[in-house]
Amino acid sequence: MKKKAEWPRRLRSQEWYGGTSRDVIYHRGWMKNQGYPHDLFDGRPVIGILNTWSDMTPCNGHLRELAEKVKAGVWEAGGFPLEVPVFSASENTFRPTAMMYRNLAALAVEEAIRGQPMDGCVLMVGCDKTTPSLLMGAASVDLPSIVVTGGPMLNGYFRGERVGSGTHLWKFSEMVKAGEMTQAEFLEAEASMSRSSGTCNTMGTASTMASMAEALGMALSGNAAIPAVDSRRRVMAQLTGRRIVQMVKDDLKPSDILTKDAFENAIRTNAAIGGSTNAVIHLLAIAGRVGVDLTLDDWDRCGRDVPTVVNLMPSGKYLMEEFFYAGGLPVVLKRLGEAGLLHKDALTVSGETMWDEVKDVVNWNEDVILPAEKALTQSGGIVVLRGNLAPKGAVLKPSAASPHLLTHRGRAVVFEDIDDYKAKINDDTLDIDETCVMVMKNCGPKGYPGMAEVGNMGLPPKVLKKGITDMVRISDARMSGTAYGTVVLHTSPEAAVGGPLAVVRNGDMIELDVPNRRLHLDISEEELARRLAAWTPNHDLPTSGYAWLHQQHVQGADTGADLDFLKGCRGSAVGKDSH
Repeated sequence: MKKKAEWPRRLRSQEWYGGTSRDVIYHRGWMKNQGYPHDLFDGRPVIGILNTWSDMTPCNGHLRELAEKVKAGVWEAGGFPLEVPVFSASENTFRPTAMMYRNLAALAVEEAIRGQPMDGCVLMVGCDKTTPSLLMGAASVDLPSIVVTGGPMLNGYFRGERVGSGTHLWKFSEMVKAGEMTQAEFLEAEASMSRSSGTCNTMGTASTMASMAEALGMALSGNAAIPAVDSRRRVMAQLTGRRIVQMVKDDLKPSDILTKDAFENAIRTNAAIGGSTNAVIHLLAIAGRVGVDLTLDDWDRCGRDVPTVVNLMPSGKYLMEEFFYAGGLPVVLKRLGEAGLLHKDALTVSGETMWDEVKDVVNWNEDVILPAEKALTQSGGIVVLRGNLAPKGAVLKPSAASPHLLTHRGRAVVFEDIDDYKAKINDDTLDIDETCVMVMKNCGPKGYPGMAEVGNMGLPPKVLKKGITDMVRISDARMSGTAYGTVVLHTSPEAAVGGPLAVVRNGDMIELDVPNRRLHLDISEEELARRLAAWTPNHDLPTSGYAWLHQQHVQGADTGADLDFLKGCRGSAVGKDSH
């Protein structure tokens, strides 16, 4: 257990606010124009409330209200709360994709913390990329930090059917293409999908990353699943505000919590909850910021034998509301501990161990959080595939895949990029059937650019009309955590840098062998070498702005797709005064 720092002591914020020099009076005097009394600058912890609220990030649209509860907790504990707006990358608004801006947001957050008089930080997050970006930025500065999420929205219902945000969007869209649902019915269903404030109510990426924050020990126990509109979400925010003040006094930092054991706990948790494949990239990136050696092999090693016991969409049938009522993530963590799959001594932001936090919780609904013998899949987690088509790895989520397709050999139908896919997929003359393997290129970190969530390519209408709902799909793209199917993602190296995916041709045979973790392009080594030698890029390159910076410096999906000049680099938390 980490030894607590001495208290009282001089805090970082006093570099700005403590004393009588001209520079201090400059900093402190301007702050007083908001009506702050002089004694608030007496050396008490200054808490930065980093808020990703934005009207254009609907998942986080309620965070301004929630921030007031955080402030109340900080005041109660004797701290000085100051709310700071930070970059908010909305998954459902940003183009070309929010993932392109995750690293920009992390950089902005890092400098917002480093350049301002904060002693500790509350990371207010929700939508997919806001959670990893704030964790990455906070980890790089390494001041005491704690996560509070906005929570999932309430269940959706349409004509008596439970509707999961995202999951039913993909399902209903395919039903329209198959002629099983009218466009008017689709529009009627739209109104039922998002009926309250909050993030996706499925085990999509937002709920997954909320669970990852809790499993890493970076959020208070029970934080992940409380619905956004439940009064207990506001209580959690207030308790988080109280806790960060004590964390500052104790000097409990991200580097104390984000250990290799913590990441292994999170990987196993992701397997148990049927979490998003996006967690792979985000945890790799966060680990890189704290210098923890985490690789794709750790994902396969730690997650391979963990059963998926959380019966939530897209893998199961329930939603986050039921997950919370059943006991939420603490029940899952207790299950892992009882099965010998949890590092029980991992430290959390509470100052207690993970096991101390969860050992006494109760599962209130065993149809939502299943017994291991009734798991959705006995071997959950994220499968890491390798072979001549993915020398640096590719991932697949078995709990969302069709069992009969996990071993498959089929003819490649190739789309050069997302535009080529859109131009061809609805054409009844497209030479494709359900035995084929759909392949899409140039949608990775450099290729899209930004690696959009287009990997779960919708099936062609002529296949859907046969009643077929899944095919093997392979790309260097990502997939929404709300999506499902036998989808191979994050294929590395990506096509845009000349990875083997770039030279797949129509008619090539491809073998997918999930039990043996193999992804193989069935051509000779000599033919593959000839194709790669003749390959030239066929996508446009950005010439200015952040898009250019991203293109020049983003790393591959297999290492977390962070910018190469940011990974594994922590700088000083105190800058020089320019006045």
